[in-house]
Amino acid sequence: MKNFSAVILAAGAGIRMKSSLPKVMHKLSGKPLVKWVVDSVSALKPDNIVVVLGCDSEIVEKYLSGVSSNIKFVYQKEQLGTAHAVMQTEKVLKDCDSNVLVISGDVPLVKSSTLASLVKSNKKTVSAVTVLSAEVENSFGYGRIVKNNGFLEKIVEEKDASVAEKQIKEINSGIYCFNKNLWKALSKVKPNNAKKEYYITDTVAILRGFGKKISLIVVKDKNEVKGINNRAELAQAELILKDKKVKELLDSGISIIDANNVHISYDARIGRDTVIYPGVFIDTGVSIGRSCTVKGASYITNSKIGDDSIILYSYVDGAVIGKKVKIGPFSHIRPGSILRNNVKVGNFSETKKAVISKNSKVNHLSYIGDAYVGEDVNIGAGTITCNYDGINKHQTIIGSKSFVGSNVNFVAPVRIGQGALIAAGSTVTCDVPSGKLAIARAKQELKRKIKL
Repeated sequence: MKNFSAVILAAGAGIRMKSSLPKVMHKLSGKPLVKWVVDSVSALKPDNIVVVLGCDSEIVEKYLSGVSSNIKFVYQKEQLGTAHAVMQTEKVLKDCDSNVLVISGDVPLVKSSTLASLVKSNKKTVSAVTVLSAEVENSFGYGRIVKNNGFLEKIVEEKDASVAEKQIKEINSGIYCFNKNLWKALSKVKPNNAKKEYYITDTVAILRGFGKKISLIVVKDKNEVKGINNRAELAQAELILKDKKVKELLDSGISIIDANNVHISYDARIGRDTVIYPGVFIDTGVSIGRSCTVKGASYITNSKIGDDSIILYSYVDGAVIGKKVKIGPFSHIRPGSILRNNVKVGNFSETKKAVISKNSKVNHLSYIGDAYVGEDVNIGAGTITCNYDGINKHQTIIGSKSFVGSNVNFVAPVRIGQGALIAAGSTVTCDVPSGKLAIARAKQELKRKIKL
């Protein structure tokens, strides 16, 4: 959708968050609030996206510059209200003969489709402004939509509302679409209110006074326009996202034993007949295949898991896991791990930047880092790849069908051939040819018992 520009207001200090971090940088399901809004707006492909920055602007600007090159920044040095914030964009947008979508950076749940409907409606009705509103049970703190004979007359903020106006349940979302009359209306806004600020809501009455058409759209899902002003509201938004995701998964054939005792990110992809047990935390960037089981206090992020796999009480981060893999209990699968089909990584074992080929097992108390393990390999309990020499990391390669006894140390770089046997208790510092038995331990000696 072209022929409109978007202004995202992200200059607020967010005092009620009680944080040194700008409000719009607080994360919802792993993504900063402002990024949710940017993503919703970007999906419409506007001609311009302008973000108004204020408090701690360098933090927000640095982040957004890293995720998009299409964003322009302007600065509101003094916090004089929402109309004043939009005024800062005039130099960038005044010559753009198109509509302007104005949205706060703290409404993360708004859908792109809702914003698209707002922009389209404003164009179709040739309105000077179209306001997005919502019906709520508790309207305290919101601007009220005041109508006259069913038509929008003005928006009144909480502190300026009369007793009768405070009873109104239809509230302003803080999301608007203006035509080119925006700049003329902004020039007429005065700080004649309880907070002595320049309210963008005043443009509605001003434009009506100009004889311009004013329109209103009521959003179907009030949660879409839920603003985040404090940590309690941020927590509520997390619950809204999670509940929505849980319902979506249940409807698509996934079993969740206790929906109140799991966290599943908004972007999780989970296959049919997978079962999620209580205590599981599925963070962002996770794909889980069909007929999997995830139990206990397992944490999974940024990972892909194949069909028929089982994860028990384990931590999985940045891994690619094949089909019919069993992880845990109490395994730690770190970034760069690739576990092929039918691999087992068990009790208190850890992998990092390691490829474990199909049918291989790392069952007990082992660390396999910076390594390549071939097919059908058995790694004994307590095995460690000593990959770090104090300066650099080195790789261990273990050939297919090898057997590694318990309590073995591989001092990398070292290469073990196919079908090799490494005796328990060995510290291996040299390559081992295929088919050979390696014993690298001190000879056992028996001494006369010392009397105590």
